[in-house]
Amino acid sequence: MRGPEDLVIDVGALLEKVENAAPIAAVEAVAGALREMVAARSAALLIADFSGHSVVRLTSAGPVSGARTHDGEQAETLPLEGTPYDRVIRTQRVHVEELGDGARVLAPVTDRGDAIGVLELVLPGYPSADDVADIGSAAHALAYVVIAARRHTDVFEWGQRSTPFALAAEIQRRLLPASYTCEAGQFTLAGWLEPAGSVGGDTFDYTLERNALHLSITDAVGHQVEAALLATLLVGSLRNGRRRGLDLAAQAAYANDSLADNCLPGQFVTGQLLDLDLRTGAARVVNAGHTLPLRLRDGHVEEIDLRVEPPFGVLPGKSFQVQPFPLEPGDRIVFLTDGMLERNAATLDVAAALADSADLHPREVVHELGGAVLRATGHDLKDDATMVCLDWYGGPQRDRSTELGADPSRASTVARPE
Repeated sequence: MRGPEDLVIDVGALLEKVENAAPIAAVEAVAGALREMVAARSAALLIADFSGHSVVRLTSAGPVSGARTHDGEQAETLPLEGTPYDRVIRTQRVHVEELGDGARVLAPVTDRGDAIGVLELVLPGYPSADDVADIGSAAHALAYVVIAARRHTDVFEWGQRSTPFALAAEIQRRLLPASYTCEAGQFTLAGWLEPAGSVGGDTFDYTLERNALHLSITDAVGHQVEAALLATLLVGSLRNGRRRGLDLAAQAAYANDSLADNCLPGQFVTGQLLDLDLRTGAARVVNAGHTLPLRLRDGHVEEIDLRVEPPFGVLPGKSFQVQPFPLEPGDRIVFLTDGMLERNAATLDVAAALADSADLHPREVVHELGGAVLRATGHDLKDDATMVCLDWYGGPQRDRSTELGADPSRASTVARPE
């Protein structure tokens, strides 16, 4: 390895190589450049798969035993639990382990708290602190490479799918936000969806403006393609109303009438729409027949009592009440769908599971709750189980304090044992 006085990794040169490569070869271009810059024996991206329980090593070089293949591409799925990859994703810290004749470095590939994956390098010697810092910076840059490249190719999406998607799941996937996690100065949020064997039409969504956070969680009646198409209409109308500048009440009314005008009788969607003013900390909500959210405050979990109105699509021309949403700094709010509580998931004590996850990052909270509902149902969900975890810190609007794409103060304080 080079001495600390040398620049080990030139991020600008990495990005130039990416721009010169085809989108499908973007990660390979980074890996090749890193091997040259730090004399690495190997370099690879392990991308988080859609199950939340594995990472996938993408490569097109040489046959890999047990890997999925597609048009020359290979995806090797590796379970996360109890591995150094899991520790890196949970703690968002670079991990270095000594090998007999070198070292392995694992660095988080993260953007705004969204854990995209892990960069793995095998080096000929043990890295210095400066080397580790430069590798961490390269991994952070790699997050933006993946974000940009996957707009132009299906390879990353294919790699993340350890299990093939049915048509309904494909439609549902398009309704979810591009990033499931977002860290900001005043809050952190993360969402997750555990799909049923027959997709149940759940969705969640959010968008962040300069002075406001908008969040929604919805559940369309029915299953499979019918439910996915109904959810598409609802989410599309909510996004269209929001982007037209409608206020919360008008968004709800517009979505309601869009369903009533375009759906058959008996088709409806439950949902909650939340607006959070980042200047004042005041939050407002519309509750259209949806499961009540949970709040963790001072170690205690309780349901938030909201007025329940009819679901979207039931009463044409209805006006929805915008209710104040009780929110204080330090609160953790979990919005959820009834798949977390009903049918064969009813044995899960969601409140207890939420209390037990108090020390975890919201990204880990939703994974833990998703894992808990899968265990409670014997991995045979009868309805989609969806959740959004919002940590509200409050205070004035401000920037985050970050390292390598994540706020270290918000990383999970515990990791599964290796």
